[in-house]
Formats: sequence, C-alpha cells, structure tokens
Amino acid sequence: MKGGPYLMKKFLSLALVAIMLLSMANLAIAENNPYAVTEPITIQWWHAHEEQFNEYINYMVEQFKAVNPLITVEPVYIGGYADINTQLIAAVASGEVPALATANTSYPAAYGAAGITEVLDPYIAATGYDVADFGEGLIASTSFNGQQIALPYLISTQVMYYDKTAADAEGIEIPKTFDELDAFLQKATVFNADGTTKRYGTVFAGWDYWYFETLYMNNGVEVITEDGTNTDVNGEKALYITSRIKEWIDKGYAYFAYGTNASSTMRQLFWDQGTFSVFHTSSLYDTYVQNAKFEVGMSWLPGGNDGESFKSEVGGAAILIPAKASQAQKNAAWAFLTFMTTPEMNLYWADKTGYFPTRQSVLATDAVKEYLERKPVMGPIMEMSGWINPRNQHPAYNTIANLWRDALAKVFVEGAPAQDALNQVAMEIVETLEDQ
Repeated sequence: MKGGPYLMKKFLSLALVAIMLLSMANLAIAENNPYAVTEPITIQWWHAHEEQFNEYINYMVEQFKAVNPLITVEPVYIGGYADINTQLIAAVASGEVPALATANTSYPAAYGAAGITEVLDPYIAATGYDVADFGEGLIASTSFNGQQIALPYLISTQVMYYDKTAADAEGIEIPKTFDELDAFLQKATVFNADGTTKRYGTVFAGWDYWYFETLYMNNGVEVITEDGTNTDVNGEKALYITSRIKEWIDKGYAYFAYGTNASSTMRQLFWDQGTFSVFHTSSLYDTYVQNAKFEVGMSWLPGGNDGESFKSEVGGAAILIPAKASQAQKNAAWAFLTFMTTPEMNLYWADKTGYFPTRQSVLATDAVKEYLERKPVMGPIMEMSGWINPRNQHPAYNTIANLWRDALAKVFVEGAPAQDALNQVAMEIVETLEDQ
C-alpha cells in the first residue's frame, strides 16, 4: 500500500471526524422530525458478510455507537443473500422481524410488491437525506413504483478478471463485443498434447444468471419483454448466443461453472492458471489480486455486436427496513442506515470489501485519490459507473431468471438441444408472468 499504515490511519481519522460532524447535523435536523431516537434501544441488522469481514463490521458499529449512544446495533450473520431472503420472508410471516436487513439487488422489486419493505420517502424528506447522490441507476435499483424502499449499500457489477501478465506476454487482446470472444478464446486457450484443455480461455459463472445475462441483453434479448407479458429467450438472437457459448464449451475453450462450490472452483482454477480469465463480480477484486501469483487485470464484459449496445447491471446489496418492525425500531434503523451510507463509510467499505463506492460525492474527495493509488484498476469502473443499469424491476424477475439459468445449464452441462430447452423455458416464463 502506498503511504503505508500512516495514510490509512489518517484517512480513518478524517473519516470519523466527518461522520461525527454529519451526525451532529442530522441530529439538528432530527429535532424537527418524528423519527428522532429519544430513548435507548437495541436493534438487529441481518447481513451476509462472512467471518473475514467481522473486523470491519465491528468498526462501523463502534463508530456509529460513538455518535449515537442511545442505539445499540447487533449485527447477525444469516448466510448468503438467498438465506436472508428465506429467513426474512419467514420473519415477516411470524411478525418477528429485524430492524434492518441486507438484500441482493435482485429482490427489492419483489419485496416492494409484497409490502415487505418500509417506504423511506418520509424519512428522506424529514432528515434532508441526499438520496440523489447515489445516481439514477442505483436509485432505480432500490425503488418500486416510484417509491424508495431501500438504499444502495455495497454495489458491484459484472467484470472479466484476466491474467494480465499472460496477456502482455502473449499479445492477447480483451474482447469488446460478443463475437470478438471467438478469436479471443482461441488465442487464450492452451491445449495439452492429448487435446485436453490445459488453460481455458474463460470460465462462465453459471450458478447465477447475473454473471452472463448481460451477454444476452447487450445483443437485444429480453428475458421479460418491456410490456411484462412475454419473453424472447427462445428467439433467434438468444439461440445464436446460446449456441456460440455451447460451441466454445464443447471445443474446450470455455468452462461453465455450475453447481455446488462452483464459485470457489472457478477462483482456484484462475489462481492455478487453469483459465486465462473468469466472468465474476467486481466486489471480489481484493480476493482475486491477493491470491494470484501474477498481475490481475479487470475489464468490462463484452458489449453488443453492434459496437454500441452496452449494459452492465448493478449487483451487490441494498439495505432495507422491514415494514413490520416497530416504529421505534424503524427510527433507530434509519439512523444506522444513513450512517452506513455516508460517503465516509461508503469509501471505507469499498476499500475493505472490494465493492466500489456508491456515492457520487466520494469521487471528489482526497481520500478516494489515495484509494485509487492503491487500487488503480478500480478507477475505470468508478468513472464509468453511469453505465451500470438497475436490475429488471419486475417482481417475478428473480424467479423467471432462475428458470432461464437452469434451462441454460441443461444445454451447457447436460447437452440438451438448445432450441428445445429454450422453447420449454419460454413457456414456463410466460406461465409465471400470467400468474402475476
């Protein structure tokens, strides 16, 4: 790290001072609104941060307590996003909900439609919270029917990690369009003498549709059509993309990671130089860099073949307040939520987790300059954050996209005929839409 521990200590000290000043300002505003916390209270925050992040969670909770002594926050690790979703729905049914919950960016629309989340607009208005600082794409991803039902918390997007050392040595250019993947994979793939693959050109992260759906969307495929009544996952464009990916897998150019432990398998394959590149999330930048024995590059995924269409989707986590929480819990949760999403905490978490800052005001600070000196590859991602689009906001999208993911796995893993699998899932998608 450039500057060493001294600069990081200085950064954290300045951040704390800024947070304290902001909190004092918020308290002044809170005196004139109905959401002020006036009595001691303990609240739970359900999250998906694994054990390696405990130090940073505890730091944030401690800093919050220092400027909000009436509120005690108990962080509770639930598991992955799917685990939180399952338990949150069960908690809503029982009436025993936490004050705060983390949610993957694919869930807010469904939560909003079901009335699970508290509408935050009154809190935003009463406290003068600058929600516009997040940018349109991120706000859209945490809204439903024009109402703010969550706030962006830890945000990522899809990227390609690649072996930059090998790229420089072998003259491998990173593809900018889907069709350029063909020449790229041929050059990046290395075969053993017996014809088996020694180094794949890339690995597609098949356990989650989010990692590959942009390849389809950038080439005009709509998993749910704009009118919300149909799909074209079995259309000509979708069949072309599916067939090309299947071709690359069959030729040994690409590996489709699917099933139990697929994520860890893919990462290890990359670190062992069993693949030149992987399609994964920008939030794992630190993990990839720290475990690689070579220089790691990071780029956007290939765009549309027209050379103009490019969509990258927001990933990561939103933070929400369950509607069934008590008003006292909601008030305390709002105080902690706004603290978590201050520019200072925003950058702190980005630095410690590998996610990137979600607040536009962060980009103008001196602290972010020091951050980018240590992590220069994050600069282009942050500068082009305007490219990041919200997830599809149809309440059934998560269910539908999982159906589509499983259909593609039948093609790529089980060898099912592409058109047959796509026709079948198209019928299932339409049936799901009709049930809404």
